[in-house]
Amino acid sequence: MSSNGIQFGQRGAARARIIAAILLLCFVMLFFFRIGHWLVREDPLRKSAAIVVLSGAMPDRALEAAEIYRSGYAPEVWITQPTQPRQVMQTLGIPFDGEEEYSRRVLVHQGVPQNAIRILSPTIMNTADEMDLIANSLKRANGTGVIIVTSKAHTRRVHALWNRIKGGRGQIIVRAAVADSFDPSHWWRSTHDALDVVREVLGLLNVWAGLPLKPAR
Repeated sequence: MSSNGIQFGQRGAARARIIAAILLLCFVMLFFFRIGHWLVREDPLRKSAAIVVLSGAMPDRALEAAEIYRSGYAPEVWITQPTQPRQVMQTLGIPFDGEEEYSRRVLVHQGVPQNAIRILSPTIMNTADEMDLIANSLKRANGTGVIIVTSKAHTRRVHALWNRIKGGRGQIIVRAAVADSFDPSHWWRSTHDALDVVREVLGLLNVWAGLPLKPAR
């Protein structure tokens, strides 16, 4: 092969690498700017056996659950019980009613009757525990579906976890708290939103990998 042919081939290979690099950069930029919206996966509301308040982000999730209850989508509101910080407080000898108790008070304050509120047992460590607990509770209640209230960036991972562990034990409708400040269009402008995105992406990778990473106990 002539030297001109070799040079032409090298230039062609260099152009191909440049084009590939540009396409990869475009994909990365698109992923960066759209991932906030991709993480938010809400479902249309419909009648269900119960509304479930996932632990965390208090009082936003309880406020949203109360609003959905008042709209008549379910006869009960279920609350999960996180293990922490209750265990640490007990170890320190400091009285702590538990996050579930404060969520219950928010619900009552917002017009949900006491007899319509149910605190689920046992306690949970993470969202995977919550999904398993909800599925078992739904089966015992002979229900076909529940409305799960969480935060915006957490909605897709809730779906992923449910699809992995539900074992045919009903369907979920996932809703985000309206009061949640997460901005999917500009998540990189806030450290809180950026941490939410990183946590949710890592959490989804863990789900897709089969949940090899477990919470510390």
